[in-house]
Amino acid sequence: MSLDQGRRHFLAAGGALTLSFAMPAWSAQDALPKSLDTTPWLDAWIRIDADERITVFTGKAELGQGIKTALLQVAADELRIAPGRLTIVTADTARTPDEGLTAGSNSMKDSGAALRHAAGQVRMRLGELAATRLGAPAASLALKDGAFIAPDGRRASFGQLVTGRELHLRATPRPAPPAPGPKTTIGQSLPRVDIPAKVTGGRAYVQDLRLPNMVHARVVRPPAPAATLTDVDTAAVMRLPGVLKVVRDGRFLAVIADGEYRAVKAAALLARAARWETPSALPAHPNVEALVLAQPAEPTTIVARGARMREGVHLQATYTRPLQLHGSIGPSCAVAQLVEGRYTVWTHSQGVFPLRGALAELLATREDAIRCIHVEGSGCYGHNGADDVAADAALLARAFPGRPVRVQWMREDEHAWEPFGAAMVARVAATLDPDGRIADWQYDVFTPSHNIRPGPAGSLLPATHLAKPFTPPRPKPIPQPEGGGDRNAIPYYRLPNARVTHHFQPQAVLRASAMRGLGAYFNVFAIESLMDELARAAKLDPVAFRLRHLEDPRAIDVVRLAAEKFGWEGYKKPARRGRGFAFARYKNLAAYCALAVEVEVARETGLVRVTRVSSAVDCGEIVSPDGVRNQIEGGIVQSASWTLLEQVRFDATRVLTVDWASYPILRFGQAPDKLDVHLIDRPGQPFLGTGEAAQGPAAAAIANAVFDACGLRMRDLPLDRARVRKAS
Repeated sequence: MSLDQGRRHFLAAGGALTLSFAMPAWSAQDALPKSLDTTPWLDAWIRIDADERITVFTGKAELGQGIKTALLQVAADELRIAPGRLTIVTADTARTPDEGLTAGSNSMKDSGAALRHAAGQVRMRLGELAATRLGAPAASLALKDGAFIAPDGRRASFGQLVTGRELHLRATPRPAPPAPGPKTTIGQSLPRVDIPAKVTGGRAYVQDLRLPNMVHARVVRPPAPAATLTDVDTAAVMRLPGVLKVVRDGRFLAVIADGEYRAVKAAALLARAARWETPSALPAHPNVEALVLAQPAEPTTIVARGARMREGVHLQATYTRPLQLHGSIGPSCAVAQLVEGRYTVWTHSQGVFPLRGALAELLATREDAIRCIHVEGSGCYGHNGADDVAADAALLARAFPGRPVRVQWMREDEHAWEPFGAAMVARVAATLDPDGRIADWQYDVFTPSHNIRPGPAGSLLPATHLAKPFTPPRPKPIPQPEGGGDRNAIPYYRLPNARVTHHFQPQAVLRASAMRGLGAYFNVFAIESLMDELARAAKLDPVAFRLRHLEDPRAIDVVRLAAEKFGWEGYKKPARRGRGFAFARYKNLAAYCALAVEVEVARETGLVRVTRVSSAVDCGEIVSPDGVRNQIEGGIVQSASWTLLEQVRFDATRVLTVDWASYPILRFGQAPDKLDVHLIDRPGQPFLGTGEAAQGPAAAAIANAVFDACGLRMRDLPLDRARVRKAS
């Protein structure tokens, strides 16, 4: 019986699992999970060796979100084997499926679904081979610990079953039936496989990577984005001990040395020897709103529903978000090597396959001459300098072939040259009818691109600095339903009359790209802030106001749970404190998240401190409860930092916030005193992306709580001390 013709039902029996045959039909409308449809061969996802080693492959990258552990749990559960028996390989252009970017909270939705389907079909195929090998009725076979067992005790292990037989079979659309009996790993919080090295000083990150015979490089950046290199005297640099080469190509300037500290010293001397012409090229505007609205825009209406209603209580407001940094704790790093015309690049890029294509264009070589291997970076979620530093390393490997070349950015490189989180403006207007319901909604968001990847060579920073520079591609908006700058610009509420317009700006003031959540963080901040204002205008409780505009039962469940766990109904406001609430479904198709927040506001100093948070999350079937909590907790804390502190500042020539003193982030002492995450598990429901679900609701809930605490309605991010003092 072929894999296309049959399936096995696994039935619980005596602590093991037995097999019985069934003969379902499947039709053309059945579809493979997205990633599996792109790479449909089972052995591209699961490999079993004769020595019983089992390897799981994913094109997604571990970024600190725990995806290695969660995907191992998914595969182990389908194979009914201990996760410790499995090894996982992530994001390697020579070994793994091409799953594009690790972004948008799509890893479990894409790779998790693909691995579950593939592992289930591998289990079915192994069951077929075991029935033949053991010569026993299929219904009599048990499955336990990676082996099928006949009634007389004879065993056929996974490794024995594939000896001489490849699993090079196409996946079929109809999924394997789940094995009955208790799940082995799904829903459990297992120890993360990526954590031990991180907490014991091991080699956890690409920044820790040391290869034999490796050399070190530093790139000397222009003093400003528009600066031109007019002259450089390299003689003194070349006389320094350990200096191997100075590389200059246009305004791309770098030095290679045999040791890291020697490279740092040489780069400092090289910077002093360089002469630059620095024009004033950056615009000067009095505030973020003026800065953003000065850029040409291309409006697209993404929602046009009902008719414009003008009678009733009318509210309108404008909200702004400044340019913000990813704030990578470890500055970006990469290692590249050129040997016999073939490049290997070790990178913390979130998209090794798109990066390979861009590097091939940059280096004028074939894609199959480049291998990009993902190594975790001590960095961030989003498009920081990882791709740019990989291009630095590849260019320098070309200039110094044979030995691995390590390029480590410095803090000022990361802060000044990464692609920033885009500045945004939202204008919102709404009308309440006499019953206190929203009768009209008008939303306009103005924003440049939030993602310049995947892209050609021109999207890489050093490619634009060469003597023959590559031209950056013209940015394009990401279409709905996910969207980019307009992500979550469509409210998840019942609004019979609504218009939402995305004013896409092809040119940004400074280079901008993906920051965790893209436009969702700011759009939810704006929408949920106005929802709070509308609730107060309607003289309704903010939670009750949201519930009367929600239809999705799962959304209603998370709102009620967050309010209940916070103690919303019985809340008694202490002095200088207040509460705020917010809700969103990320991208309107991923995880549901609701938050209740308490803050303390010291108006005399302007300090806003988050004291406690209660959140509720529905992300479909939960693979790792701790993993989900970690993502939500981290998202709330990061959002608090963005919301209360972070803003890129620049003058007419350059970025000014190039260190932690000029660009402060939330410290441990400023984190919430109490942060609870309450999960709603939906067994059997699809995995929903979680990593970016909390940022928008957290920002809005904080702003709403500030108003409740002291009566200040803050619409411009960040809500820092200076802004609070000025508003007071």
